[in-house]
Amino acid sequence: MQLSHELPDYAFALRSADGATARVNDRTLSSSFILSPHQLVEDWPVHDSAALAPDDLAPLLALQPEVILLGTGERQVFPPATVMAACLRQGVGLEVMTNAAAARTFNVLAGESRKVVAGFLLAIR
Repeated sequence: MQLSHELPDYAFALRSADGATARVNDRTLSSSFILSPHQLVEDWPVHDSAALAPDDLAPLLALQPEVILLGTGERQVFPPATVMAACLRQGVGLEVMTNAAAARTFNVLAGESRKVVAGFLLAIR
């Protein structure tokens, strides 16, 4: 049987993520960030899911996703209902989960060529 290595058609993959850091490709990030399969936006100025406002989603929505994954650190913390409603008005799904779960889900959806964008909240040091 012949095996061949298939290269992904996306530029960014998450290697790991927790509440304090994340590893994107070979870089370690320690501040909140936004990730799509083809773009990395560093230093997203959001650190608390409970304090998230609809305007904080503007850079994620600008990437025109079908679904947004919101990684809220080591624990799943839902944002205010106004944030959820802002996504629904745009016809974009919003899934809230821990950073580790969001990293795994992002890689699966990116591998399926889905229009996914993830926002990862990392604790301020």
